[in-house]
Amino acid sequence: MSIINEDKQYIAGTYNRFPVNIQLGKGSIAFDEQGKEYIDFTSGIGVNSFGFCDEEWAAAVTKQVNSVQHTSNLYYTSPCVQLAKLLVQKTGLKKVFFSNSGAEANECAIKTARRYAAQKKGSDFYKILTLVNSFHGRTITTLAATGQEVFHKEFTPLTDGFVYAKANDIADLNDKVLNNKLAAIMIEVVQGEGGVNKLDKDFVDEIVKIANKNDLLVIVDEVQTGNGRSGKYYGYMHYGFMPDIVTTAKGLGGGLPIGATLFGEKTSEVLTAGSHGSTFGGNPVCAAGAVSIVKRIDDNFMAEVTKKSNYIVKELTATKGVVSVSGLGLMLGVEIKDDANKEVLAKCIEKGLLVLTAKNKIRLLPALNIPDELLKKGISILKEAIQEVVL
Repeated sequence: MSIINEDKQYIAGTYNRFPVNIQLGKGSIAFDEQGKEYIDFTSGIGVNSFGFCDEEWAAAVTKQVNSVQHTSNLYYTSPCVQLAKLLVQKTGLKKVFFSNSGAEANECAIKTARRYAAQKKGSDFYKILTLVNSFHGRTITTLAATGQEVFHKEFTPLTDGFVYAKANDIADLNDKVLNNKLAAIMIEVVQGEGGVNKLDKDFVDEIVKIANKNDLLVIVDEVQTGNGRSGKYYGYMHYGFMPDIVTTAKGLGGGLPIGATLFGEKTSEVLTAGSHGSTFGGNPVCAAGAVSIVKRIDDNFMAEVTKKSNYIVKELTATKGVVSVSGLGLMLGVEIKDDANKEVLAKCIEKGLLVLTAKNKIRLLPALNIPDELLKKGISILKEAIQEVVL
């Protein structure tokens, strides 16, 4: 029985998998069971920051596996502290809570915001404003935070306490703030699952202004935009403000599951002993892998990310059949004529290129260190696929 048939027999059918069985990967190249080669523009949905089996990452993980693989958070471990220190130094935020995923990082942020508001303004101020087309996770609470009804169907009632404003609509933002007792405003500066749409700077400026006026926390969900993906260490840094809470995951661990919630001045002491926890959060193996990733993402590295991004945008914007290119850094969405994103994706797989979709767009999330020659070859394949499908 093939691996695809066994998957269908034994694994819950929650994924529409592409017909590729990845057996081996190195850098930005993946191989299937027949040995066919694919250029990877997905990085595991933004997880493999340095591609498959990066040697420095693998060495750090292996060393830690052979030392201590887990202790629980009743004890101290060095990789956990090293990683927290690096994140604080890179952001200017104050403290970190570690979990296992982006959804858990967002759950922690929501709990923190509610506790902060309850202590400052009273228990009535528990609602959190998010944006239409946002995506914050698949737990019942982060699903409620997600501003897309398509994800809500058949899972109601969801957790109470979320209201949604239209992205880049300042009037709607002000109306929702005025008519709700809010604890916080939670945003992604680029809405990944919502279509790789970037927030306007004047809209983000208004959020910060309103938050300061009304003592609302600003939470930035950097699960996908973080860790160099946007061309800055975190996406909010493009907008020139300091959030009260930042959440991240995906590319932080370089391939192992880890989430982090970073707290600013207002929120660094909100959670106290017993108020939150995670059995696997800050696991020393995952943390060691993350340390090896984070310490290499410096200004010179991010300049290269921006350079690669500019190349992709220039090439695809000039391609017939492309309607628009959106996003930041190496988190880009390509709108195809006639909404032919799925057909283009299938053609890319046929030609040896792995890409993703988001809404009506092709989504590109290559490894941050993808070699220029592979990037150019992959873009050439994508352009060919677009033109064969829509022209």
